[in-house]
Amino acid sequence: MPKIDLEKLINQLDYSYKKNLNTFLSLPNEQKAFVLFGVSRKIKKKLLSNFKNKDLSEIIEHLDSDEIVDVIKLLSRKNQKQIIEKLSDEIKNGIKFLSQFDPKTAAGIMSLNYIQVEDTDTIEKVSKQIKIREKRTGKLPVIIVMKKGEILGSLPGYRLGLCRASESIKKYIVKTEIVKHDTRPSEILKIFKKNPQIKVIVIGESGNVLGIIFANDVLVLLGNQNFNSLYSFAGVQSDEGIFDSVFKKVKHRYKWLIINLGTAFMAAGVISLFDTTINKFVLLAAYMPIVAGMGGNAATQTLAVVVRGISLGEISFKNSYKFILNEVGTGFINGMVNGVIVAIIAMLWNHNPLLGLVTGTAIVANLVIAGFFGSVIPLFMKKIGKDPATSATVFITTTTDVIGFFVFLGLASIIL
Repeated sequence: MPKIDLEKLINQLDYSYKKNLNTFLSLPNEQKAFVLFGVSRKIKKKLLSNFKNKDLSEIIEHLDSDEIVDVIKLLSRKNQKQIIEKLSDEIKNGIKFLSQFDPKTAAGIMSLNYIQVEDTDTIEKVSKQIKIREKRTGKLPVIIVMKKGEILGSLPGYRLGLCRASESIKKYIVKTEIVKHDTRPSEILKIFKKNPQIKVIVIGESGNVLGIIFANDVLVLLGNQNFNSLYSFAGVQSDEGIFDSVFKKVKHRYKWLIINLGTAFMAAGVISLFDTTINKFVLLAAYMPIVAGMGGNAATQTLAVVVRGISLGEISFKNSYKFILNEVGTGFINGMVNGVIVAIIAMLWNHNPLLGLVTGTAIVANLVIAGFFGSVIPLFMKKIGKDPATSATVFITTTTDVIGFFVFLGLASIIL
């Protein structure tokens, strides 16, 4: 049988499930486990439906306890119970242990693949423990070094092959970051960003070691959050697949579009208030999309920054004052730059300095408005428990359109 590129197969299953299913089913259990954990949530569900509980338990035995929890939670409670009963006692205990923690905390994403050794141990003694552990689990564990119950750090695995067997591990200990079990993933991400590490130790209330978090665990979690935010930002359900049918795509999106339609009528209502002005100065109609578009784009930029800051735990109502001022200031400066450009174009192209003044001023005002409401609305939505990406987009677009048109056409009525 030719060697199969598992990473490529993961992508192919997401792209064309039926065509690549048989290739997946032909894999040995260890490789099935790797692919099963790597595919999207939707494809996971489909793949799981191809196995009886006994066969599935033999596949997921090759995953860590935390990975098994992620996979089997997609099954019914009855199937979960039956599968867990067929697993080894060590994995059962691991799953039971992990299930008591909030999945949105450090303990909820940690791995149990570690061993604890004393700082007085020799390379030889640690190597023996590693071999025992590897034989039992099939994986090399992280080596956490202790001194009378206190965590000193970790021992890099490569030291076991480079150092003399009789040497003490004490001088090879590497400082390792430690977090409490209830730490939020956003805080853990900050640790990895500031101090690029390959692992973080998770401790309990009494300072005892609970588990290990690897960089890829946080990246997977962050990736899911980003994708969910991106879907929400665009008004798309997070469970909508790329190759879903037309009917499913319509079902996921029509409500969002109807809401947008309603807000569009609000902007149209504002424009109708200035029918006389528009009829008198037809050129205004040519510049209205510019004013609205600039405000919408600026608001989207601010919204993207705020949503990212909220997801990473960097910003909230309590510390938002400076951020809002910065965004308003940014909107003013960008508005001045773009407003001057538009004013010059209007004067040269339409030979109307007053039209240039009105349009330029309206753009400055709209970008300031975009900076303010683009900051405040998502923070408010988060405060009341709503998704800031999904909810804020509608209100921000409406605000910049309605106020932008009102300022533009209002100034035109006064000046022109």
